[in-house]
Amino acid sequence: MTGSVSQGVIERRRVPAGRSGPRPRGGGRGSAAAPRPSASSRTPWLYLAPALVVLGGLLAYPIYQLGLISLFHYTQAQVSGGEPTTFEGFGNYAELFGDEQFWQVLLATVVFAAACVAGTLAVGCALAVLLTQVRAVPRLALMLAALGAWATPAVTGSTVWLLLFDADFGPVNRMLGLGDHSWTYGRYSAFFLVLLEVVWCSFPFVMVTVYAGIRAVPAEVLEAAALDGASQWRIWRSVLAPMLRPILVVVTIQSVIWDFKVFTQIYVMTGGGGIAGQNLVLNVYAYQRAFASSQYSLGAAIGVVMLLILLAVTLVYLRLLRRQGEEL
Repeated sequence: MTGSVSQGVIERRRVPAGRSGPRPRGGGRGSAAAPRPSASSRTPWLYLAPALVVLGGLLAYPIYQLGLISLFHYTQAQVSGGEPTTFEGFGNYAELFGDEQFWQVLLATVVFAAACVAGTLAVGCALAVLLTQVRAVPRLALMLAALGAWATPAVTGSTVWLLLFDADFGPVNRMLGLGDHSWTYGRYSAFFLVLLEVVWCSFPFVMVTVYAGIRAVPAEVLEAAALDGASQWRIWRSVLAPMLRPILVVVTIQSVIWDFKVFTQIYVMTGGGGIAGQNLVLNVYAYQRAFASSQYSLGAAIGVVMLLILLAVTLVYLRLLRRQGEEL
Protein backbone atom coordinates (compact mmCIF):
# COMPACT_ATOMS: atom_id res chain seq x y z
CA MET A 1 0.00 0.00 0.00
CA THR A 2 2.78 2.42 0.92
CA GLY A 3 4.66 1.64 -2.28
CA SER A 4 1.63 2.36 -4.47
CA VAL A 5 0.96 5.70 -2.74
CA SER A 6 4.60 6.80 -3.16
CA GLN A 7 4.55 5.68 -6.79
CA GLY A 8 1.43 7.75 -7.40
CA VAL A 9 3.07 10.80 -5.87
CA ILE A 10 6.13 10.31 -8.09
CA GLU A 11 3.92 10.02 -11.19
CA ARG A 12 2.10 13.29 -10.32
CA ARG A 13 5.41 15.07 -9.89
CA ARG A 14 6.44 14.01 -13.38
CA VAL A 15 3.46 15.80 -14.92
CA PRO A 16 4.64 19.12 -16.40
CA ALA A 17 3.36 22.38 -14.95
CA GLY A 18 -0.03 23.49 -16.26
CA ARG A 19 -1.27 19.93 -16.88
CA SER A 20 -3.44 18.13 -14.35
CA GLY A 21 -3.87 14.83 -16.18
CA PRO A 22 -3.19 12.87 -19.34
CA ARG A 23 -3.34 14.46 -22.76
CA PRO A 24 -6.66 14.37 -24.59
CA ARG A 25 -6.93 11.84 -27.36
CA GLY A 26 -7.03 12.88 -30.98
CA GLY A 27 -3.78 14.82 -31.28
CA GLY A 28 -4.50 18.48 -31.99
CA ARG A 29 -8.25 18.23 -31.53
CA GLY A 30 -7.93 18.84 -27.79
CA SER A 31 -6.42 22.27 -28.31
CA ALA A 32 -9.08 23.18 -30.89
CA ALA A 33 -11.83 22.72 -28.30
CA ALA A 34 -10.46 25.51 -26.08
CA PRO A 35 -12.18 28.45 -27.90
CA ARG A 36 -15.62 26.92 -27.41
CA PRO A 37 -16.54 28.88 -24.25
CA SER A 38 -15.85 32.22 -25.91
CA ALA A 39 -17.83 31.21 -28.99
CA SER A 40 -20.79 30.13 -26.87
CA SER A 41 -20.62 33.34 -24.87
CA ARG A 42 -20.98 35.32 -28.10
CA THR A 43 -24.09 33.43 -29.19
CA PRO A 44 -26.61 35.35 -27.01
CA TRP A 45 -25.23 38.65 -28.28
CA LEU A 46 -25.71 37.49 -31.88
CA TYR A 47 -29.37 36.83 -31.14
CA LEU A 48 -29.73 40.19 -29.40
CA ALA A 49 -27.87 42.15 -32.07
CA PRO A 50 -30.94 43.05 -34.24
CA ALA A 51 -32.90 44.28 -31.24
CA LEU A 52 -29.89 46.20 -29.91
CA VAL A 53 -29.42 47.92 -33.28
CA VAL A 54 -33.08 48.96 -33.40
CA LEU A 55 -33.10 50.15 -29.78
CA GLY A 56 -29.83 51.98 -30.30
CA GLY A 57 -31.28 53.86 -33.24
CA LEU A 58 -34.52 54.65 -31.45
CA LEU A 59 -32.94 55.69 -28.14
CA ALA A 60 -29.37 56.83 -28.76
CA TYR A 61 -30.16 59.47 -31.37
CA PRO A 62 -33.04 61.13 -29.45
CA ILE A 63 -30.91 61.21 -26.28
CA TYR A 64 -28.06 62.73 -28.27
CA GLN A 65 -30.37 65.41 -29.68
CA LEU A 66 -31.83 66.08 -26.23
CA GLY A 67 -28.38 66.65 -24.76
CA LEU A 68 -27.32 68.75 -27.75
CA ILE A 69 -30.33 71.07 -27.60
CA SER A 70 -29.79 71.57 -23.86
CA LEU A 71 -26.38 73.11 -24.63
CA PHE A 72 -27.72 75.78 -27.01
CA HIS A 73 -30.03 78.76 -26.82
CA TYR A 74 -32.93 77.24 -28.71
CA THR A 75 -36.31 78.97 -28.77
CA GLN A 76 -39.06 79.58 -31.30
CA ALA A 77 -36.91 82.22 -32.98
CA GLN A 78 -34.21 79.65 -33.70
CA VAL A 79 -36.77 77.09 -34.86
CA SER A 80 -38.27 79.50 -37.39
CA GLY A 81 -34.82 80.64 -38.53
CA GLY A 82 -35.27 84.25 -37.43
CA GLU A 83 -32.22 84.19 -35.15
CA PRO A 84 -29.06 82.09 -35.21
CA THR A 85 -28.52 79.33 -32.69
CA THR A 86 -25.93 80.23 -30.06
CA PHE A 87 -23.91 77.87 -27.90
CA GLU A 88 -24.68 78.26 -24.19
CA GLY A 89 -22.73 75.36 -22.75
CA PHE A 90 -24.07 74.66 -19.26
CA GLY A 91 -25.83 78.03 -19.12
CA ASN A 92 -29.27 76.41 -19.40
CA TYR A 93 -28.46 74.12 -16.48
CA ALA A 94 -27.21 77.08 -14.44
CA GLU A 95 -30.45 78.93 -15.16
CA LEU A 96 -32.47 75.83 -14.32
CA PHE A 97 -30.70 75.15 -11.03
CA GLY A 98 -30.99 78.80 -10.11
CA ASP A 99 -34.77 78.72 -10.57
CA GLU A 100 -36.57 78.26 -7.27
CA GLN A 101 -39.60 76.79 -9.01
CA PHE A 102 -37.50 73.93 -10.39
CA TRP A 103 -36.50 72.81 -6.91
CA GLN A 104 -40.09 73.08 -5.70
CA VAL A 105 -41.29 70.97 -8.61
CA LEU A 106 -38.48 68.45 -8.05
CA LEU A 107 -39.41 68.10 -4.37
CA ALA A 108 -43.10 67.74 -5.25
CA THR A 109 -42.22 65.09 -7.84
CA VAL A 110 -40.15 63.06 -5.37
CA VAL A 111 -42.81 63.21 -2.63
CA PHE A 112 -45.64 62.45 -5.06
CA ALA A 113 -43.76 59.52 -6.61
CA ALA A 114 -42.92 58.12 -3.16
CA ALA A 115 -46.58 58.30 -2.10
CA CYS A 116 -47.69 56.61 -5.33
CA VAL A 117 -45.14 53.83 -4.89
CA ALA A 118 -46.15 53.25 -1.26
CA GLY A 119 -49.85 53.16 -2.15
CA THR A 120 -49.29 50.87 -5.12
CA LEU A 121 -47.23 48.40 -3.09
CA ALA A 122 -49.69 48.40 -0.18
CA VAL A 123 -52.76 47.79 -2.35
CA GLY A 124 -51.02 45.32 -4.66
CA CYS A 125 -49.53 43.20 -1.85
CA ALA A 126 -52.77 43.21 0.16
CA LEU A 127 -54.81 42.03 -2.82
CA ALA A 128 -52.16 39.44 -3.69
CA VAL A 129 -52.57 37.92 -0.23
CA LEU A 130 -56.35 38.15 -0.60
CA LEU A 131 -56.16 36.17 -3.85
CA THR A 132 -54.63 33.26 -1.95
CA GLN A 133 -57.51 33.23 0.54
CA VAL A 134 -60.56 33.30 -1.76
CA ARG A 135 -62.06 30.66 -4.00
CA ALA A 136 -61.50 30.28 -7.72
CA VAL A 137 -64.47 32.31 -8.99
CA PRO A 138 -63.89 35.43 -6.83
CA ARG A 139 -60.16 35.15 -7.58
CA LEU A 140 -60.81 35.11 -11.33
CA ALA A 141 -63.23 38.05 -11.08
CA LEU A 142 -60.74 40.11 -9.06
CA MET A 143 -57.89 39.38 -11.45
CA LEU A 144 -59.98 40.25 -14.52
CA ALA A 145 -61.10 43.52 -12.92
CA ALA A 146 -57.52 44.39 -11.98
CA LEU A 147 -56.19 43.57 -15.43
CA GLY A 148 -58.97 45.69 -16.92
CA ALA A 149 -57.79 48.65 -14.85
CA TRP A 150 -54.19 47.97 -15.91
CA ALA A 151 -55.13 47.83 -19.60
CA THR A 152 -57.14 51.05 -19.53
CA PRO A 153 -55.34 53.92 -21.31
CA ALA A 154 -54.12 56.68 -19.01
CA VAL A 155 -56.20 59.37 -20.73
CA THR A 156 -59.38 57.30 -20.46
CA GLY A 157 -58.77 56.38 -16.83
CA SER A 158 -58.00 59.97 -15.87
CA THR A 159 -61.19 61.22 -17.56
CA VAL A 160 -63.31 58.60 -15.79
CA TRP A 161 -61.84 59.53 -12.40
CA LEU A 162 -62.55 63.21 -13.09
CA LEU A 163 -66.18 62.34 -13.81
CA LEU A 164 -66.42 60.28 -10.61
CA PHE A 165 -65.12 63.18 -8.51
CA ASP A 166 -66.82 65.96 -10.46
CA ALA A 167 -68.08 68.82 -8.28
CA ASP A 168 -71.52 68.96 -9.96
CA PHE A 169 -72.33 65.50 -11.28
CA GLY A 170 -69.83 63.19 -9.59
CA PRO A 171 -71.29 60.33 -7.51
CA VAL A 172 -68.43 60.44 -4.97
CA ASN A 173 -69.45 63.86 -3.60
CA ARG A 174 -73.05 62.71 -3.29
CA MET A 175 -72.08 59.54 -1.44
CA LEU A 176 -69.78 61.45 0.94
CA GLY A 177 -72.17 64.39 1.33
CA LEU A 178 -69.57 66.95 0.17
CA GLY A 179 -71.92 68.99 -2.01
CA ASP A 180 -70.08 70.88 -4.74
CA HIS A 181 -66.58 70.31 -3.33
CA SER A 182 -63.92 70.65 -6.06
CA TRP A 183 -61.17 68.07 -5.69
CA THR A 184 -58.94 69.71 -8.28
CA TYR A 185 -59.05 73.21 -6.76
CA GLY A 186 -56.78 72.62 -3.75
CA ARG A 187 -53.19 71.52 -4.23
CA TYR A 188 -53.20 68.55 -1.87
CA SER A 189 -56.68 67.32 -2.81
CA ALA A 190 -55.70 67.44 -6.50
CA PHE A 191 -52.51 65.50 -5.83
CA PHE A 192 -54.52 63.01 -3.76
CA LEU A 193 -57.01 62.54 -6.59
CA VAL A 194 -54.22 61.92 -9.10
CA LEU A 195 -52.55 59.55 -6.61
CA LEU A 196 -55.72 57.46 -6.42
CA GLU A 197 -55.83 57.16 -10.20
CA VAL A 198 -52.14 56.26 -10.45
CA VAL A 199 -52.51 53.58 -7.76
CA TRP A 200 -55.65 52.27 -9.46
CA CYS A 201 -53.90 51.72 -12.79
CA SER A 202 -50.58 50.52 -11.27
CA PHE A 203 -51.46 48.05 -8.52
CA PRO A 204 -52.43 45.16 -10.87
CA PHE A 205 -48.77 44.70 -11.88
CA VAL A 206 -47.72 44.43 -8.25
CA MET A 207 -50.66 42.21 -7.38
CA VAL A 208 -50.06 39.69 -10.17
CA THR A 209 -46.29 39.61 -9.61
CA VAL A 210 -46.49 39.16 -5.84
CA TYR A 211 -49.30 36.61 -6.18
CA ALA A 212 -47.11 34.54 -8.49
CA GLY A 213 -44.33 34.74 -5.90
CA ILE A 214 -46.64 33.64 -3.09
CA ARG A 215 -47.82 30.65 -5.11
CA ALA A 216 -44.18 29.61 -5.47
CA VAL A 217 -43.70 29.51 -1.68
CA PRO A 218 -43.96 25.92 -0.34
CA ALA A 219 -47.35 25.28 1.21
CA GLU A 220 -45.71 23.53 4.16
CA VAL A 221 -44.10 26.77 5.27
CA LEU A 222 -47.41 28.64 5.37
CA GLU A 223 -49.18 25.73 7.06
CA ALA A 224 -46.49 25.60 9.77
CA ALA A 225 -46.87 29.32 10.42
CA ALA A 226 -50.66 28.98 10.62
CA LEU A 227 -50.40 26.04 13.02
CA ASP A 228 -48.16 28.14 15.26
CA GLY A 229 -51.03 30.62 15.57
CA ALA A 230 -49.56 33.39 13.42
CA SER A 231 -52.02 35.93 11.99
CA GLN A 232 -52.12 36.86 8.32
CA TRP A 233 -50.17 40.04 9.03
CA ARG A 234 -47.56 38.12 11.01
CA ILE A 235 -47.26 35.51 8.24
CA TRP A 236 -46.73 38.27 5.70
CA ARG A 237 -44.23 40.21 7.80
CA SER A 238 -42.19 37.28 9.13
CA VAL A 239 -42.53 34.63 6.41
CA LEU A 240 -43.69 35.91 3.04
CA ALA A 241 -41.98 39.31 2.92
CA PRO A 242 -38.46 37.94 3.57
CA MET A 243 -38.95 35.15 1.04
CA LEU A 244 -40.39 37.55 -1.55
CA ARG A 245 -37.73 40.20 -1.04
CA PRO A 246 -36.25 39.85 -4.58
CA ILE A 247 -39.70 40.26 -6.15
CA LEU A 248 -40.57 43.20 -3.89
CA VAL A 249 -37.32 44.95 -4.81
CA VAL A 250 -38.09 44.54 -8.53
CA VAL A 251 -41.64 45.89 -8.33
CA THR A 252 -40.53 48.75 -6.07
CA ILE A 253 -37.80 49.96 -8.41
CA GLN A 254 -40.04 49.67 -11.45
CA SER A 255 -42.82 51.56 -9.68
CA VAL A 256 -40.36 54.32 -8.78
CA ILE A 257 -39.35 54.68 -12.43
CA TRP A 258 -42.96 54.72 -13.65
CA ASP A 259 -44.33 57.09 -11.02
CA PHE A 260 -41.40 59.51 -11.22
CA LYS A 261 -42.22 60.28 -14.85
CA VAL A 262 -46.00 60.56 -14.55
CA PHE A 263 -47.35 62.99 -17.12
CA THR A 264 -50.76 62.08 -18.52
CA GLN A 265 -52.64 61.83 -15.22
CA ILE A 266 -51.32 65.15 -13.92
CA TYR A 267 -51.85 66.95 -17.21
CA VAL A 268 -55.39 65.68 -17.77
CA MET A 269 -56.74 65.75 -14.22
CA THR A 270 -55.26 69.11 -13.13
CA GLY A 271 -55.61 70.93 -16.42
CA GLY A 272 -51.91 71.10 -17.22
CA GLY A 273 -50.46 71.45 -13.73
CA GLY A 274 -53.17 72.96 -11.54
CA ILE A 275 -53.93 76.54 -10.62
CA ALA A 276 -50.78 78.67 -10.92
CA GLY A 277 -48.74 75.50 -11.42
CA GLN A 278 -49.42 74.17 -7.91
CA ASN A 279 -49.58 70.56 -9.15
CA LEU A 280 -46.58 70.53 -11.46
CA VAL A 281 -44.26 67.55 -11.68
CA LEU A 282 -41.03 67.42 -13.66
CA ASN A 283 -42.54 65.92 -16.80
CA VAL A 284 -45.31 68.52 -16.99
CA TYR A 285 -42.86 71.27 -16.01
CA ALA A 286 -40.57 70.29 -18.89
CA TYR A 287 -43.53 70.26 -21.28
CA GLN A 288 -44.61 73.74 -20.22
CA ARG A 289 -41.10 75.12 -20.56
CA ALA A 290 -40.51 73.55 -23.94
CA PHE A 291 -43.85 74.03 -25.69
CA ALA A 292 -45.94 76.53 -23.73
CA SER A 293 -43.04 78.97 -23.27
CA SER A 294 -41.12 77.89 -26.42
CA GLN A 295 -37.94 77.49 -24.35
CA TYR A 296 -36.91 74.23 -25.93
CA SER A 297 -33.40 74.31 -24.52
CA LEU A 298 -34.66 74.58 -20.94
CA GLY A 299 -37.15 71.79 -21.55
CA ALA A 300 -34.33 69.66 -22.91
CA ALA A 301 -32.21 70.44 -19.84
CA ILE A 302 -35.04 69.26 -17.59
CA GLY A 303 -35.28 66.10 -19.67
CA VAL A 304 -31.56 65.45 -19.24
CA VAL A 305 -31.83 65.91 -15.47
CA MET A 306 -34.74 63.45 -15.34
CA LEU A 307 -32.77 61.03 -17.49
CA LEU A 308 -29.81 61.14 -15.11
CA ILE A 309 -32.02 60.63 -12.07
CA LEU A 310 -33.82 57.66 -13.63
CA LEU A 311 -30.51 56.30 -14.89
CA ALA A 312 -29.20 56.30 -11.32
CA VAL A 313 -32.33 54.47 -10.16
CA THR A 314 -31.95 51.98 -13.02
CA LEU A 315 -28.32 51.29 -12.11
CA VAL A 316 -29.40 50.57 -8.54
CA TYR A 317 -32.09 48.28 -9.94
CA LEU A 318 -29.59 46.36 -12.08
CA ARG A 319 -27.16 46.06 -9.19
CA LEU A 320 -29.86 44.62 -6.97
CA LEU A 321 -30.84 42.17 -9.69
CA ARG A 322 -27.24 41.06 -10.02
CA ARG A 323 -26.96 40.49 -6.28
CA GLN A 324 -30.18 38.49 -6.26
CA GLY A 325 -28.92 36.39 -9.17
CA GLU A 326 -25.77 35.58 -7.24
CA GLU A 327 -27.79 34.59 -4.17
CA LEU A 328 -30.11 32.40 -6.17
